[in-house]
Amino acid sequence: MKITKFEEIIAWQKSQDFAVNVYEILEPLKDYDFKRQIQRASVSISNNIAEGFERGTNPDFKRFLFIALASNSEVKSMLYLALRLKFISQTDFEILYTQSVEISKIISGFIKSLK
Repeated sequence: MKITKFEEIIAWQKSQDFAVNVYEILEPLKDYDFKRQIQRASVSISNNIAEGFERGTNPDFKRFLFIALASNSEVKSMLYLALRLKFISQTDFEILYTQSVEISKIISGFIKSLK
């Protein structure tokens, strides 16, 4: 099956869900700088997938997938900090961390398939 639009990409779909969960879970957080940073990084994942797809070439798409992967790692790192600072519960950490790991695996597999 050939992907004809970025909305069909599973990694994009899951990263959109992930960003929504990040926003919802951190909504009550009063540390606005921290909250904005993790929210922006979470949104960057799906945006980079979409932008890379629209570039129309595999090398460009791969480059943007690597950027999406890096944004995902940034969120994952911030999740550890959020847990240590007690900004989120252990349960919320596990939910978001699990989503992040899944997205990472999907993007990594996608990158390999484009080689």
